Amino acid sequence: MKRFKKILGFIFIGLVGLILIAGFWNYPKLTILSGYSAKNMASSVFIGNRSVEFTDINDNNFAPVHLAEDEVDTNEKSAVASVFGLNQRKAIYREGLGSVLINDGFDITAPYAKPKRTIFKTNLPFPYGNLPQNDTVFANVDYNKIKSSVATVFDTQEESIKKTRAVIVLYKDQIIEEKYAEGYDKNSVLLGWSMTKSILATNFGILQKQGKINIADKAPIKEWQNDDRKEITINNLLQMNCGLAWDEDYGSISDATTMLYLDEDMTKPQIFKKAIHKPNEFWYYSSGVSNLLSGILRQQFNSYQEYLDFPYREFIDKIGMHSMLIETDMAGNYVGSSYAWGTPRDWAKFGLLYLHRGNWNGEQIFNPEWVDYVTAPTPTSEGDYGGHFWLNSGGYYPDAPRDMYSANGFQGQRVFIIPSKDLVVVRFGLGGEMDVDFNTFLRDINDAIK
Repeated sequence: MKRFKKILGFIFIGLVGLILIAGFWNYPKLTILSGYSAKNMASSVFIGNRSVEFTDINDNNFAPVHLAEDEVDTNEKSAVASVFGLNQRKAIYREGLGSVLINDGFDITAPYAKPKRTIFKTNLPFPYGNLPQNDTVFANVDYNKIKSSVATVFDTQEESIKKTRAVIVLYKDQIIEEKYAEGYDKNSVLLGWSMTKSILATNFGILQKQGKINIADKAPIKEWQNDDRKEITINNLLQMNCGLAWDEDYGSISDATTMLYLDEDMTKPQIFKKAIHKPNEFWYYSSGVSNLLSGILRQQFNSYQEYLDFPYREFIDKIGMHSMLIETDMAGNYVGSSYAWGTPRDWAKFGLLYLHRGNWNGEQIFNPEWVDYVTAPTPTSEGDYGGHFWLNSGGYYPDAPRDMYSANGFQGQRVFIIPSKDLVVVRFGLGGEMDVDFNTFLRDINDAIK
């Protein structure tokens, strides 16, 4: 009996040890989980104007983020989250800058600069003004087929898989189908996630048109000037083939999750990564590169206020995307990898700007050649990626036109641009490629237009 008890004791000690090791191993992950939950909650409530309950049930209701518990202070405009009462994280909302995760050293009472916005109201129909779009019926469009195709990416009453929130189909500047899930409408402000990367890249196209930057130039990073990284160009960064190490993994503590949920200055992490390939020889997707580019963008201006104003003044507000807001990190940099919000119709305007090769109702926002650049396949990307846009030239969607390209974001956020059909298709939701058959969806829309 004594020997049996001793064995049980060893087993118990071993189990406790395993639990402690597992707890120690996963403790840092709790910081990421609570950070995600707090940041997403604050943005959903104070930018998206959704309730705490709605956000808990929808946006934050997936494993393992659902383990976090949130509290929102509407007076302070903040959200606090923790997992099992551990690793509490706080996010605050600031007008014009959105929500940001903060640390203990962040002074929430300090004054801050915010973008100057100009609201242009014109007596023109959508998409160029504030009036309803003109009634137009296209004889070559099978409207029933369009409607049927859009319906396939929404859940039925028995489903909760696809989780589509909004779809807009535009043909020749006209909305020919628009559908929203219950609780959403044309005024709902939604997060684009990595579609923000395409917004960021557009700023470089505008600067190049203005003669203020040349993307063929070497990246202006002082930390790279004494090693092989000095050969990296802005073009290499935009095409994500700079050759720098980076771990873009959202299921673990990685470079990407550490940057988004722990770092004060998100423009820096990629700077300090080693070169593991020569530029232009290896394509690898990196949100760190996008935020590094946000830092390079900031360097182009004499003042922080100019940096804040530029995206809104030069194209966001100019094309009427007035709902859009790009969030900043604690250091005041635009989080160009992930955090732009806007209504589906405003995201559709972004697609139309590219469909029209930078021309917005007669004004050239960026040169037409910029579209040729962002849609040119990055070497070694197998035709899937260009200049911060995703491509279909390699046939990723085999039944969609090869000239299609898109801004893509986590959980299936998409702005598809199809020049050969004069189409823009926007989709927002919480289910991505594993849940939504985008290939069939795009094929059927394409086939419905003769």
